[in-house]
Amino acid sequence: MNYMNSIRKVCLLTLALATAATGAQAADMLKIAVGQQGSWETAGPEIGRRAGIFEKYGLELDILYTQGGGETQQVVISGSADIGVGVGVTGVLGAFSKGAPVRIISSQATGPADFWYVKNDSPVKSLKDYKQPLTAAFSTNGSSTHTALLRMIEGNGLDVTPVATGGPPTTLTQVLSGQIDVGWSTPPFAIDKIDNGELRIVGRMSDLPAISQQTVRVNITNASALERKPDVIARYVKAARETYNYMYDNPKAIEEFAQYAGVSTEMARRMRDEFFPKDSLDPDKFSGIETSMEDAIRFKTISQPLTAEQIKQLVIAPAQ
Repeated sequence: MNYMNSIRKVCLLTLALATAATGAQAADMLKIAVGQQGSWETAGPEIGRRAGIFEKYGLELDILYTQGGGETQQVVISGSADIGVGVGVTGVLGAFSKGAPVRIISSQATGPADFWYVKNDSPVKSLKDYKQPLTAAFSTNGSSTHTALLRMIEGNGLDVTPVATGGPPTTLTQVLSGQIDVGWSTPPFAIDKIDNGELRIVGRMSDLPAISQQTVRVNITNASALERKPDVIARYVKAARETYNYMYDNPKAIEEFAQYAGVSTEMARRMRDEFFPKDSLDPDKFSGIETSMEDAIRFKTISQPLTAEQIKQLVIAPAQ
């Protein structure tokens, strides 16, 4: 009898181990394209992965970092990534209007912290008031920094040539070497040089009218990926929402971000508290679509506003 019990226990243990192994292998892989590696705004996938949140939802993330929202969008449209994080709204509107298989699954940034800067010896004191010819940076075509710079140029009658410079590190190199007059960045990039007086901020995206309440970056998926694995995408959105709360409510998130971004915990905390208030990254806050469509028409990203039916098709809401 004891022998049979032992056999039974061995069988049950073997079954349990097999089930656990199968469960471990059952995690769904998602390829995630993320703009601006090292920014608090787009750190969710990495922080959530480190905290085990995505694993809890049966997800494994393969994260690819890009130079900006325009590049992120192209990676998603091509099918090389399932989800894109931090993509400019006007760029998404333009791609969707041309038939690209793109869908918005959540908000990423409302009232962003991006800014423009110059070297401290530059004659530019305020970008909106400087009327001499300049070259000024944005990340990639179709990005939120592209739209914001175009709006700033038009609204202030500036003689500025926009230049796509990629991410903050490459932009900084071009500014310091004199290849471009005005750089763009997002915290924590370049903040140390601003603090020590090497650089000076001459404009902020938040200076633009109404942008403090406008969602300028969103998270997207490929329509084909959404059709093939709607449950997986929905689980990603749930995990991302939990990660968002974790980043603001759990002190460990500051330490994890500091390690990820290569900054001190003091700088990490400053980035979050000074530049990215919790409300600004609320994934369920999507506002200012009418203003975004006006921008897209003004800068010829779309020829006419999307209809209510088109917006309903574009902006989907996975179950909470």
